[in-house]
Amino acid sequence: MAGGQNTEGDANLSQPAPDRTLADFGPVKKPKRNRYVLACATLASMTSVLLGYENGVMSGANIYIQDDLNISDLQVALLVGTLNLYSLVGSAAAGRTSDWIGRRYTMVMAGAFFFVGSILMGFATNYAFLMVGRFVAGVGGGYALMIAPVYTAEVSSRGFLTSFQEVFNDAGILLGYLSNYAFSKFPTKLGWRFMLGIGAIPSVFLALVVLGMPESPRWLGMKGRLGDARKVLDKTSDSKEESEKRLSEIKEAAGIDPDCNDDVVKVQKQSHGKGVWKELLVDPTPFVRHILICGIGINFFEQASGIEVIVSYSPRIFKEAGITSSNGKLLATLAVGFTKTVFILVATFLLERIGRRPLLLSSVGGMVLSLTTLGFGLAIIDQSDEKLPWAVALSIAMVLAYVSFFSIGMGPITSVYSSEIFPLRLRAQGKIMGVVVNRVTGEPWHGYSFLYVCLRLELRRIWTCFMIVISSGGLL
Repeated sequence: MAGGQNTEGDANLSQPAPDRTLADFGPVKKPKRNRYVLACATLASMTSVLLGYENGVMSGANIYIQDDLNISDLQVALLVGTLNLYSLVGSAAAGRTSDWIGRRYTMVMAGAFFFVGSILMGFATNYAFLMVGRFVAGVGGGYALMIAPVYTAEVSSRGFLTSFQEVFNDAGILLGYLSNYAFSKFPTKLGWRFMLGIGAIPSVFLALVVLGMPESPRWLGMKGRLGDARKVLDKTSDSKEESEKRLSEIKEAAGIDPDCNDDVVKVQKQSHGKGVWKELLVDPTPFVRHILICGIGINFFEQASGIEVIVSYSPRIFKEAGITSSNGKLLATLAVGFTKTVFILVATFLLERIGRRPLLLSSVGGMVLSLTTLGFGLAIIDQSDEKLPWAVALSIAMVLAYVSFFSIGMGPITSVYSSEIFPLRLRAQGKIMGVVVNRVTGEPWHGYSFLYVCLRLELRRIWTCFMIVISSGGLL
């Protein structure tokens, strides 16, 4: 027997080696990105520009609104701060709406809400009229906030593409700041109305662009349209095997026989939402319970970091830092938007190279350091009887450092992680829960000190070390 084995080995050794070329000794080629998926993810994520613009533009517009309409600081705080509550309404409604009419038309609806809201705010003659427009636009922003990452996660198998939502959200904030600066030269009565009303233009463009995108393959599968789902999956997958695997997961989630190859099948109604919510909330397995805690927790801590306070009240923070001219405050705010956008682009390249956990920990650590220094800097300015240029420069630098640390880790990873951590059958509902917690959490932190925010960030860092599940960044 042993001799037979040696003979077989000698025979194998005697066979000529296959011809090898220089390409065999070169570096391993990375798989090419699916450009079709990249285009779909980009177009879907562009809807986040709407909410970003609404956040950014109000930071400067509220100064002129207060002067023109003669409203109190409390009314200004309500005007700025209630956006999260309004977007919560849209986010909560988006889940049911998208299951009913599809992901694409839900994104179109988001654009329609924002268009109407922008027009109402642009033509507002009093505070009540303005709040109605803010509500309508906020609902549209909430629709976009929820549906964009869900669509991206369902059309793509790559988790990092969901970070595009944060990229375009930051781009929207920057556009809002640019609008503030551009229209600040207008008369007060016209300036803030142009700032708010001009937001209707991108909503029309985005609504038209979305109509050219394919529908989510998961939604098509849940409606029993397996033939259409297969066509989309073939375009958005890197291989035929990946397409078939994703289709099998959709069939399982929809309760369809895995051996069924019909183009159109009847899907039982109870296989849609009730079972998923029961699995998430009523009778979760230990694994599902853990990922649910991680998904909700990461969304909670993102908003508890105080980022929206910085974005929404940048001109007022710079006023406290000693910048008195309106032009100077708007320019400094513009620098915040530019910094935030640049560093979010850096983050998209680092996500796959460095990993989620190291970026999260370094992001939170940098935010704690910058906010602590900012708090002390503003305290020194407040207690000083004379202007301290070094303290003013330090405060501005720390605001920029804070948004850069946020954008390089906590901002994009929250969106990516919320999509990667949930399996396909739970992804839409899990994302909805994360967004709802995110929006609710944004409300209570307005008015708290920077040092108190630092305490919450330190809790976030500890939580990240012990609780968070590492996502590989591979197939969703």
